[in-house]
Amino acid sequence: QVQLVESGGGLVQAGGSLRLSCAASGRTRVISSYAMGWFRQAPGKEREFVAAITRSGGSAAVGDSVKGRFTISRDNTKSTVYLQMNSLKPEDTAVYYCAAATSAYVRRAGSDFGSWGQGTQVTVSP
Repeated sequence: QVQLVESGGGLVQAGGSLRLSCAASGRTRVISSYAMGWFRQAPGKEREFVAAITRSGGSAAVGDSVKGRFTISRDNTKSTVYLQMNSLKPEDTAVYYCAAATSAYVRRAGSDFGSWGQGTQVTVSP
């Protein structure tokens, strides 16, 4: 099992940018063993897939609502995954969660991810 801690959330105006980080730690496995993903959940809404990346970082996917604006990346030497968010919109306001999956492939379903962070709040003002 891997422990995940998100950071980088905050308040930003529409059109601005934020970069979220997800630091991983654990006794038995290193982050390079996991495919990683970002999800978000706004009040009163279901959890939504944002982005995911394979173990090596060679392949990634983003959700339709953030395509062209958000980019996921990882640095396995730092055990960290990033979510670069540009051109933010008020509808991007949500708690953003980092998650890890014991898979070699990009995963989009939350049920595929076994480890989750506590989340970081992102608020985009009009």
